This record gives sequence, C-alpha cells and structure tokens, in this order.
Amino acid sequence: MTPAPTGKPKVLVIMGSVRAGRHCPALAAWVAGIGQAETGLDFELVDLAAWPLPMDDEPNIPATGLYMQPHTRKWSEKIAEADAFVFVSPQYNWGYPAVLKNAIDHCHREWHGKPLLIVTYGGHGGDKCAAQLRQVAEGLDMRLVPTMPALPLARGMILGAAITPDTDFREQIPQVRQGCRELAAMAPAP
Repeated sequence: MTPAPTGKPKVLVIMGSVRAGRHCPALAAWVAGIGQAETGLDFELVDLAAWPLPMDDEPNIPATGLYMQPHTRKWSEKIAEADAFVFVSPQYNWGYPAVLKNAIDHCHREWHGKPLLIVTYGGHGGDKCAAQLRQVAEGLDMRLVPTMPALPLARGMILGAAITPDTDFREQIPQVRQGCRELAAMAPAP
C-alpha cells in the first residue's frame, strides 16, 4: 500500500446508497470531515452514483483480477490506490444496499489487508447492516476497525426530513472520532 500523493495514507469514504433523497452524501462528508480533523489522513469521498458498475458483466470472476470492462478496470484502480476505507451505509430492510454489495463484488484482491471502518445509519442505527458488512469484509481479509458507529435516524429523517449531523448525531461523535483514530492506527505510516 502506497500513501497518497500528499504523503498521507489515502482513505476512500464509499457512500453505500444511490437512492433518491438519500442522506448518504451529507453523512459521508461529515464522517470524512471528522476523520480528516481527527487523524490528518487524506479522506476522499466516493459516490457510487458516479461509478456505474453493471451487475455480472465481467466474463471472469473478480478473484482472477482479469477485468475486461473499462469501468471495472477503473474501479479496480480506484480501490487499489486506497490505503484504507470507510463504508458509510444505510440499513435497508435489515441489510445493506445492493449497490454497495455490487461495488464490493466487482473487485477482490484490491480489498485484501486494508483497514475498514464501517459507519451505518437507520431507524435502529444499522446494526444488522454493519454485521453483514463485517462478515463480507472478513471474507475479503480486510482489517476491521473494532468501533462501528451506528447513527440512529428519527422517523422523520427516514421519510426524508433534512439532517444536521453535528446536531442530530451529537451523541455518536465520540464513536466516529474513535473509529477514525482506530482506522488511522491501522493505516500505513506516511
């Protein structure tokens, strides 16, 4: 793993939702801001809406690393350049969104050995989403950050009301900070 051009390890903050009216961009930016301030690492937002990855359009399984489609090769390069990851994901129907699973499944070796912080949100904070993501990350030999912040959404937020992360998730800020510090401790030294 090589540090980002800034000399700092690069952390990709991957937004786990592309749904209309989603809170993911605001929450991912908030988490990245906390991470940047807390650790000084280079945090970059990755919006899966900007990465069209059609399902099952590769002739080979990802474990081979033989990608034929240009979009898969670009995604592989993006993931390979990262030193660590943060998944910011809503909990949908007691699990995580298909778009995030599809993005994860487009690659294989690119994830191995890299630290991962999982931040979830939902009506109950997203603990089932986090548990499923944890299982997938373990299968990919990622190094999981022990702290997994869960951001509980009030019913109005679930139905589309605006959020103000610093206010609405004030109680979870210490967990997000702790998770970012743990991620930094696991990232390669600059």
